[in-house]
Amino acid sequence: MRVCVATIVHHPEDARIRHRQIRALLEAGHEVTYVAPFSFYNVTPTAKVRAIDVRRGGGLNTARHALRRGCRDADLLIAHDIDLLRLLPLRRPPVVWDVRGQADGPLNRLTAARAHRRHHVVGPDSVPEATLVSPSPPPPGDTRVVHLGRLSADSGVAELIGLARRLVPHGVRLDLIGAADPAVRPMLRDAQREGLLDWFGYVPLRHALRMTEGALAGLSLTRGEGLPTRILDYMGRGVPVISTPQEIVERVGCGRIVPLDVEAALQAVLDLKEDPGLRATLGARGHVEARLHHDWPDHAPAFVRLMERYAGLSWSPSLAVDVLEAWHRT
Repeated sequence: MRVCVATIVHHPEDARIRHRQIRALLEAGHEVTYVAPFSFYNVTPTAKVRAIDVRRGGGLNTARHALRRGCRDADLLIAHDIDLLRLLPLRRPPVVWDVRGQADGPLNRLTAARAHRRHHVVGPDSVPEATLVSPSPPPPGDTRVVHLGRLSADSGVAELIGLARRLVPHGVRLDLIGAADPAVRPMLRDAQREGLLDWFGYVPLRHALRMTEGALAGLSLTRGEGLPTRILDYMGRGVPVISTPQEIVERVGCGRIVPLDVEAALQAVLDLKEDPGLRATLGARGHVEARLHHDWPDHAPAFVRLMERYAGLSWSPSLAVDVLEAWHRT
C-alpha cells in the first residue's frame, strides 16, 4: 500500500503523525509519502519516506500542488489538517481525516460536516491516544516539574510562568519542553531571561520523553477539552500528573486535579515535594495504566489494518502476519 500522509500545520516530527502513525505504516511494510513543512521547521526528513516539502503559510496554491504530487500514486491519503480537505485534487485516493479539535469557526464546521459524509474520519475512538511507555522509569524526584508539548495560551502558559515564579523560593525548577505559538514566545523568553524556568523549545520525541523522567510532576494546565497526550506521556514515564480536570487522572489515581489556578497548582506541587512515598505511588499507578492500556505498539497493528481497510485492500503485509500467526497457533 502506498500512503500519502499530509500536514501543512503540524511539526514534521509530530509524535502522533511521525512517531506513531507513519512508523506503524513503515514497520508494516507500506510505502509512505510525507507532505509536511520540513524547511519551515528546519527538519531533515528520514530516508524511509518520500518527502514533499510544503512551505508553511505559503498559500493555498502551494499546498494544493504539494498535495496533488503526494496523491499522484497513493492508495490512501491521511490528512491531518482541516484546511487540506478544501484543497483535495479531483483525482485522489480514499481520504482519511485525522480530526483533533479542528472544527472551530463556521467554515471549519461546514468542512467538517462534509468530511463526515464524504471521507473516513478517525479520532480518539478509532485511533486511541497513546504513548511510548518506558519499561522501567526512575522514581519521581523533588527538584523540577515539567510541561511537555506545544505551548499556547490555551495550554496555560500564563499560569505556568506564574507557577514557576512561585516555585523558585522552594527550590523547584520548571522545564518547558516544546515549541510555542508566536503569541506566547515573548512571555517565555522574558521568563527564561529572568531565570524562572528553562524553555527548551522543540525536542525530538524520544529525547523529550527521557527528559520528563525523574520529574516531581508533569503539568497539564489547559483550557481545552479532550485528553492531552502529554498526560499519557507523563504516566508512561512514571511521573505524577498535576492537571486541570481529566477523567483518566481521577480514575487511575495517578496525580492531583486542580483548577486553572496558580495557587492550587503550587500547593499540589509542594504537597508532592514533601511526600516521596506519595510521589512514588502516584507515578507507579500511572505507569501501570499506561503499560496496560496506552502503549502505542499495542495499538499500531489495529491502526494499520484500519488504514488498509479504508484503502480497499483485501491482502496486505500486516494481514499476512496475522494469518501466519493464526496458522502457527493451530
